[in-house]
Amino acid sequence: MSIRSLIKAGAATVLCAFSLTVFCAPIEIKFSHVVAENTPKGQMAIRFKELVEKRFPGRVSVQVFPNAQLFGDNKELEALILGDIQLVAPSLSKFQKYTDKLQVFDLPFLFQDMEAVDRFQQSPAGQELLNSMEKKGLVGLGYLHNGMKQLSANSPIRLPEDAEGKKFRIMSSDVLAAQFDAVDAIPVKKPFSEVFTLLQTKAIDGQENTWSNIYSKKFFEIQPYITESNHGVLDYLVVTSAEFWHGLPDDLRPGIKKALNESIAYGNEIAALKGEEDKKAIIASGQSQVLSMTAEQRQQWVEKMRPVWKKFDGEIGRDLISAAKAANR
Repeated sequence: MSIRSLIKAGAATVLCAFSLTVFCAPIEIKFSHVVAENTPKGQMAIRFKELVEKRFPGRVSVQVFPNAQLFGDNKELEALILGDIQLVAPSLSKFQKYTDKLQVFDLPFLFQDMEAVDRFQQSPAGQELLNSMEKKGLVGLGYLHNGMKQLSANSPIRLPEDAEGKKFRIMSSDVLAAQFDAVDAIPVKKPFSEVFTLLQTKAIDGQENTWSNIYSKKFFEIQPYITESNHGVLDYLVVTSAEFWHGLPDDLRPGIKKALNESIAYGNEIAALKGEEDKKAIIASGQSQVLSMTAEQRQQWVEKMRPVWKKFDGEIGRDLISAAKAANR
């Protein structure tokens, strides 16, 4: 525990012991995220608040701030470490500054489906990654699903050459940049909160995202084509600061972690259902045409993007990539 945490904990103990009439303020947990409340992450955060406040009335208070109300996805990890917020759930692509290992989740066409992703995350190799950033001040608490990524664009995208020269928004990930470089497209690193405006103003030609994000953020209303590519995974890592986590009272930490585990399981159930529901809603709207890939077309993408694996195997680790690949069946 840091000196600052010890001082804060000691001060709180003195105040509470000084008089029975002294009011001891509850521990505040600010959970900040950048997506809508009706997404798997949004629903998971609400469930966490409900469970914690029900089980620890008066002792723990949880505030949820969706839609980048407090911080955008380019600032939330810094804010977490500074103690301005206590919980965030950024996409796995956001942790490159803190570890190279989590880049494994950005490798294109590595996982066949979400079942493979889940098997890898729950494996010893996947669980070990949760603790890979503690020296940098971050503690991983669990993986939250969103789904497989699809490509949306202003023109039909079926073959790798269809993406040539087009600008695609990506998260701040060198792997994702290399992914689009491999098909001669132009990757543009921008915050999630800016994507709708970038698409609307034609500053970019397309983007990659899950069905639930495409639907909840209304990207389908301004992107006439969506290719069901399933080329990558967009999952989140629920994280807190090491200082906050280890500074929690010993009688609270296990209960908060249990509530979080239950909330993540709930969010993952929603993610599985919502992906299909939102895909159907997009198709039913008639505002965006959903394109399918044939096996031959998909293989062309795989061949174009597979060299990205080799480019990053030194940073990520070949053993970790092999463990992820082994999760496919």
